[in-house]
Amino acid sequence: MTPSPVKSPDRSTRAAVATMYRLTAGHRAAVTAATVLTLVGSALGLAQPLVAKQIVDASGRGQAFWPVLLLLAVLFVTEAATGAIGRFVLERMGEGVVRQLRHGLVARLLRLDMREYDRQRTGDLISRVTTDTTLLREVVSQALVDLVTGALVAFGAIVLMMWIDPLLLAMVALTVAVAAAVVVSLLKGIRAASEHMQRSVGAIAADLERALGALPMVRVHRAEDREAQRIGERVESAHDAGVRAAKLASVMSPAVELAVQGSFLLVLVIGGLRVTGDANSLGDLVAFLLYASYLVLPLSSVFRAVGLIQRGMGAYQRIEEALHLPAEPAPPGRRTVQVRTCEAARQATACQEPALALRDLTFGYDPERPVLRGVTFTVPHRRQTALVGRSGAGKSTIFALVARFYEPDSGALLFHGRPATELTRAECRARIAVVDQNTHVVHGTLRDNITYAVPDATEADVRRVVELARLDDVVRRLHGGLSGMLGERGNTLSGGERQRVALARALLARPELLLLDEPTSHLDAINEAALTTVMKDVAQECALLVIAHRLSTVQHADQIVVLDRGRTSASGRHEELLTGSSLYRELAAGQVLRPAAARPVPERAARTHPRT
Repeated sequence: MTPSPVKSPDRSTRAAVATMYRLTAGHRAAVTAATVLTLVGSALGLAQPLVAKQIVDASGRGQAFWPVLLLLAVLFVTEAATGAIGRFVLERMGEGVVRQLRHGLVARLLRLDMREYDRQRTGDLISRVTTDTTLLREVVSQALVDLVTGALVAFGAIVLMMWIDPLLLAMVALTVAVAAAVVVSLLKGIRAASEHMQRSVGAIAADLERALGALPMVRVHRAEDREAQRIGERVESAHDAGVRAAKLASVMSPAVELAVQGSFLLVLVIGGLRVTGDANSLGDLVAFLLYASYLVLPLSSVFRAVGLIQRGMGAYQRIEEALHLPAEPAPPGRRTVQVRTCEAARQATACQEPALALRDLTFGYDPERPVLRGVTFTVPHRRQTALVGRSGAGKSTIFALVARFYEPDSGALLFHGRPATELTRAECRARIAVVDQNTHVVHGTLRDNITYAVPDATEADVRRVVELARLDDVVRRLHGGLSGMLGERGNTLSGGERQRVALARALLARPELLLLDEPTSHLDAINEAALTTVMKDVAQECALLVIAHRLSTVQHADQIVVLDRGRTSASGRHEELLTGSSLYRELAAGQVLRPAAARPVPERAARTHPRT
């Protein structure tokens, strides 16, 4: 999928406000309701100085002012109630916007092109879903409405102040203009500091995820202090950026406060002189002073909202980048491709075409450095095919292409004679199951992990694969049996047990093609022999493609394909390759076919198949 390009961001305040407003699409009714409630509350607040003026004037004339005082109390209570309701509506709307953003980000990140996972850091991507969206919630739930209502309320207060005394208003406007100029000059720096801080926070998450994901290695090599120092540098960078943003923001607040206080003192001095000269009444001065002090809140909210929006744009830019990363297309109509049943698999194998065919397949993670160079072989139905070769020959890359994690640069990949390009990725993946070299066990119960691909599997099917994968001892040992918790990344299991869990999960799906990447690498001799029997049984139901380094795993395969530097070097049965392939003889003699930790090659085998 080709992403739409991310345009260079417009850093103006107008563009930032427009962007934040677009985020509220689908929540405009809530925004309108909250704005109206806030304006009503503000209008009630604007009426209070006028009522106070009446109280002062009535008291000066010796008239009764208790009814007017009661009206002032009602206005005050009503303003507080409408403000509280409006704030709740805003907060709920903000949560709704964040929920929508997080749903979109999660859906995007789970479908990213695999090349993007090679480039991006997992912790940083996670921080965009958590930290960045949390910052945006404050912006959309407060800043936008505060900006609108603050501007309108300030305008209303200014109009009433002009009605009372235009000269005094001119003095107030002059001091406020000076504060506004200071604020505008600081906004660009605040946004830049915020963007740097958000990037640093993402880097903290990425580095911490890196260290925790390899914690045993970190501790064995006594690298806790080094990792803490690495992450600490990210923390310091985030701290410095946060302090820089706080320093700029701290200048904004005093600028506004000094402007308001200065205008208040000017009004008090000059207004007092005008009252002494009978130019105005005492009630006018009191009302004007109240409006001048009342102007503090809307002006402060406007300046704060503008600064917060610029900070939020730093987070939004990172979210936009993630939403525009290349991703796999979603299935048409978001339909779910069901896992094929065993009967459906048998019907598929009735055709004459092989379960899988690779024809002149070429691929490279970097196009200029190909990993596969014209690989060609087939995987017949109900047969076991093994892939062997030196490390880096391209065996795991073939699995990645079969799973449609990547697309070949040239050549063809066919399922039952149909080109993979004619099938969706979901349709291709519904035909296969994979047990890869890095066995994945998720946090949850043993049953959750086994039934991950088939959540509605019957108890009989689960028991069947438990027996096939030789997991009975694990079920008996776990507290709760199949309902026992496995812990984070299955840390309560051994490497071999995790591999058997992955195998049971794959078998439960009853695939047409089962891919096994070094299935015996973590197994002892007893379980390896048991798995060899299981593989023979599985090969009676579906095609089996195995990557193996152990000779004992591949020597009974129906077909062995030898890869050499990304090319198909030879294929055939074990006995045929021993006589017909020098590379296979070398691998067999040196036991490169199995891990270095395995048993050494018997002396007889070394004499029978010498290196060439």
